[in-house]
Amino acid sequence: LPLDLLSFVLERDPSKLVPGVHMKQAGGVRGIHFSSPDTALSFPSSQILVNCDLFPKEFSIVLTLKLGLKFSGKRLHFLYKGHREVVEHWVFRGTQLADSQWHTLVLAIGSHHVKLTVDCSSPVEPFPSDLNIQGSRFHIGSRGLWKGLFSGLLRQLVLVPGSDATHQICPSSDPQLAALSVPPLFLDLPATEARVSVGLEKSCSEQLQGQLWFNPLKKGLYLCDGTVWITVLELQLFQVPGMGLMAAMAHRSASGSAVYLWTKTGFQLYQNISTNGALAWRHFSMGNKYLVVSNSGGDRRFNKDSQADFSVIYKWSKRRKRFVQFQTLQTHCARDWEAFNIDGHTYLAVANHRQDKNHTIDSVIYRWNRLSKSFEVHQMLQTSGAYDWEFFTVGPYYFLVVANAFDGVTTSLDSVIYVWVNGNFQVFQKIKTFCATDWEMFQIDSRVFLVVANGHRLHGNGPSQYTINSTIYELDMSAQLFVRFQDIVTYAVDWEFFSLGQEYFLVVANSFNGESYSLNSILYWQGYEGFVPVHWLPTIGCSDWEFFSAKGESYLIYSSAKAPLSKVFMLKTY
Repeated sequence: LPLDLLSFVLERDPSKLVPGVHMKQAGGVRGIHFSSPDTALSFPSSQILVNCDLFPKEFSIVLTLKLGLKFSGKRLHFLYKGHREVVEHWVFRGTQLADSQWHTLVLAIGSHHVKLTVDCSSPVEPFPSDLNIQGSRFHIGSRGLWKGLFSGLLRQLVLVPGSDATHQICPSSDPQLAALSVPPLFLDLPATEARVSVGLEKSCSEQLQGQLWFNPLKKGLYLCDGTVWITVLELQLFQVPGMGLMAAMAHRSASGSAVYLWTKTGFQLYQNISTNGALAWRHFSMGNKYLVVSNSGGDRRFNKDSQADFSVIYKWSKRRKRFVQFQTLQTHCARDWEAFNIDGHTYLAVANHRQDKNHTIDSVIYRWNRLSKSFEVHQMLQTSGAYDWEFFTVGPYYFLVVANAFDGVTTSLDSVIYVWVNGNFQVFQKIKTFCATDWEMFQIDSRVFLVVANGHRLHGNGPSQYTINSTIYELDMSAQLFVRFQDIVTYAVDWEFFSLGQEYFLVVANSFNGESYSLNSILYWQGYEGFVPVHWLPTIGCSDWEFFSAKGESYLIYSSAKAPLSKVFMLKTY
């Protein structure tokens, strides 16, 4: 008699699923996804193996899954506890599971062998015959821990004592979805989700303060501040000695940008700063604390006859406890600044997005001159619609990577990784990207990764494609190249990496899907085979994520046009 293990932990009603379990659909087929461990996903083995102290010497396990399990290339690992509670495993070579398809597996255990059937293909390996199950439990999806959490979709999990179940499902007209006992929950056809409509323009007034308007012509989301429609773009978190945690938030509006101070009740307005089409902030230290803003609007305060942009560096005044203007630098629709140190020298790199209608222009690297006490041009690098710089080090080497977004015709461009050689940056590697808006470098143990936020595909006057892959790359030390590690479908403009204890996470800022800015931004956890989604965060026009800790608590803050203050999420760990 087949024993449907999934039905022991699933309710018939999808609204009553236990925490950490979500029903999802892939290729028109339903399965469950485990986003977190839960004790309700296990039950005593005595509930199904009544009056049994030993596990059956002959049995089959039938499961239908998409990805998941612990795999390595073309190998499938089967782990079990053998004699003296020692964890052992057998390796099945030649299995093809990492292909984004559903697969049905039958693990048939005989007295002296184990036979694994993957869509009707059967290697054979030996297996022990005396597994004691007194006081044991069946754990579905995990052992109640984050480590080892099954990260794919699971549709069928059946135990068949005393027989080889292969002949019960093979041959099959659909071997990848061959069914022996699928929970009824997965057999109903899902309803189609409704799409979010796009609003129409309204005049901004005090009555509409805090409300949103999406302009389909400019593809922008705007917030009414009581007088005009403004956007909230990017934020930067930093510590100021004697003050605590602060956040600089960029606003395009003529009213300027602002600096906020973290208090017991959250971030509170601390200082208004006059900016002109501000798109981003960057903080850095040179004995004192500095802020530099990316201004994108023509500013005549510094040159009345010029339409040029001037980005501004601000210095923290310990006496006034305010940021004061320190130096202006001519930029061209600056999208981002990056600050870094090499051999005791401080550098600033600006991402110049475009000059008039020309997107292929020079972005500039500045170097701090200790004698003139100012930043001076050090190197020019040609970029195409540059959107972001990311500086990082690997051992003794210094790298700088640019996110190229648009050249005036297409978003399909090479973004470039540079390496520092003899006092200048030289091309290290080019990677094809699609409206790249952000790079994030992170390390897990000794492994080095880069993840890019791909915004959308566009060529000429053709339609934009927003549902595309953003990609994680890993540095191959032997080949001295970044190679593709994982693709994740996104509507991304930003990534943020952080860790909590021994767990590693990525959170993506999903902004616009071609119709709506009301999207879930997604938190990913590092599973066995890559990063897997574990939490969905409702956001509107999300453009930037930042992780920070304060007084023992961990937080995520995102900037958007949802409210005058960006939204802060407190992270709970269990």
